[in-house]
Amino acid sequence: MSDPSQQIPQLPAVLVFPLRAMPLAPLSMSLTAISRSIARRHPGLFRRLGEYCHTRYVLDPTDLPFVIVLDPGGGAPRVALTRGRGDGTARIAGSLAALLGMVHGAYDGDALFFSRDLVIEGDTSAALALRNAIDDAELDLSQEIARLCGPMQGPLRRFVALLERQSGVSLTRAAEGTAW
Repeated sequence: MSDPSQQIPQLPAVLVFPLRAMPLAPLSMSLTAISRSIARRHPGLFRRLGEYCHTRYVLDPTDLPFVIVLDPGGGAPRVALTRGRGDGTARIAGSLAALLGMVHGAYDGDALFFSRDLVIEGDTSAALALRNAIDDAELDLSQEIARLCGPMQGPLRRFVALLERQSGVSLTRAAEGTAW
């Protein structure tokens, strides 16, 4: 985080509750499709992983009822959601808002780690490689998803902007100069 007095917003419970009963397979397939689209648009992200391009990562949004297991697959990524801890070489845990904020450049990963808003277990060099690759790619996940939505891009972007304003969660890449 750039400002120590800045609080990381909490994901509203009304958004989390339906995920408890949701089947994970369709969401896993959707996230795999999104990650493969990102791989096509940002191939440098996977090159930047270097020796860790086949390392399995467990991304644990602690306020959600599942973990995300990311296998970069050397540029052909696979994403699986699972209930429980998941199996991977490195585990990165924190609130969804902290994880998304780090991806979108709203929060500094080092500051999140030292403030204990982010916990890294397992191979820390693999976790650092992933963070550096994501930082370098300057991803905007909502833009990546919107590109896949064809004529629904406009309404989706407006909905994401509204959701971001209402929740305070960084759902888009921070504008230059507003990030840490």
